[in-house]
Amino acid sequence: MNRLVPAASRSLSRSVSQVSQGIGRVTETALGPYQTAVVRIGLSATWLLFLLREFPHRQELYGPDGPWSWDLAQQLIADNGAFTVLMWSGSQIWFELVYVLAVLAGLLLLLGWRTRTLSVVFMVGVLSLQNRSIFVGDGGDNVLHLMSLYLVFTRCGQVWSLDARRARKARARVLFDAAPDRVGPVLWVVLGAFLVAGTAAGKLDGDPMVPAILWGMWLAQAVWWAVARREPGGEPRMLLDIVGNVVHNAALFVIMAEACLIYATAGWYKIQGTRWQDGTAVYYPLHLDYFSPWPALSDLMSSSGTMVMLVTYGTVAVQVAFPFTLFNRRVKNVLLAVMMTEHAVIAVVLGLPFFSLAMIAADAVFLPTSFLRRLGEGAARARVRLLARLPGDGRFRPGRRTPEAADEEAADETAQPPHVGFTA
Repeated sequence: MNRLVPAASRSLSRSVSQVSQGIGRVTETALGPYQTAVVRIGLSATWLLFLLREFPHRQELYGPDGPWSWDLAQQLIADNGAFTVLMWSGSQIWFELVYVLAVLAGLLLLLGWRTRTLSVVFMVGVLSLQNRSIFVGDGGDNVLHLMSLYLVFTRCGQVWSLDARRARKARARVLFDAAPDRVGPVLWVVLGAFLVAGTAAGKLDGDPMVPAILWGMWLAQAVWWAVARREPGGEPRMLLDIVGNVVHNAALFVIMAEACLIYATAGWYKIQGTRWQDGTAVYYPLHLDYFSPWPALSDLMSSSGTMVMLVTYGTVAVQVAFPFTLFNRRVKNVLLAVMMTEHAVIAVVLGLPFFSLAMIAADAVFLPTSFLRRLGEGAARARVRLLARLPGDGRFRPGRRTPEAADEEAADETAQPPHVGFTA
């Protein structure tokens, strides 16, 4: 009996230590900086490319005089309460302004400029255009719709962004030589004016979720700026950092859970279909004109019954099994590569590039950190080589970075962000 007491005490002590370490990790660090960065880049690139491709057809898709007219959209939104700023006015100028701002938000978020603000503007652009014409989309729009909401709560600009570069330069400056931030307050005032005007005009009276997010983020930015200005190293700032880390990590978990839910539901629904059970489901979309941009390629893939059966059963097996493989890193990485390859094939063979890009961006949240860091270092070296081939004599001049300086910047870019918070 006396031997059991110390053993139980040691077990309890280990459990308490593990819980303490887990709490400390969640509060002191915004986890997955590279994963959230690649999700940000992937989603914003997908949305930007879609808007640019559909720019000549924007009137038919989302315009006030399109097939799904402004009056029809107004009636539907009055019933479902969906959020869209396009319904604030039926004028052509307002539509063009919103569309251009959506394009600009996608580009700036891709570059990582003011990601906290631009992630909110990006979400507004996605929801506004998609909710304006809900019958336009191919499945990838649902992924963009959800992920744009989750991305708002993440610190997605820690690496691979203009924000990270600005933060490095700010740390390199002498304290008394640091220039005050004027762009941030100006953005806050301008966007706040639109938010106040929309609320006062009753344009945000539908579903309260999006207005609550907008008001919450706007007020949080004000509190963050005030605390950082008055007590940059005090306890209130540390508390805000802890809250920001917890919110980021919770949003990262939700993104991962959402991706698993998408694959799990897709796989289990497929199992119930007779065409998926007999191994012929993949054959039929390959012979639909709408999903056959390359008829010769579709005929080639469907010419082998064995190939069709393997792809059909393999798709179901991978989708059902993926959520369970998260407990084994090696198996997870293999299935992740298989799924990304599958989406790339879907993009080419079935002509669904934006659906595939959106799914690949969502899948990227599971990519290993070591792989992403090597990818970033390789991209930095490729950039250095590209700059070295530009016209010039190749010698060092003031303002031109040497390869050694570029390598140091790449190493700094892939370094882990500093820990802020408490270790429980």
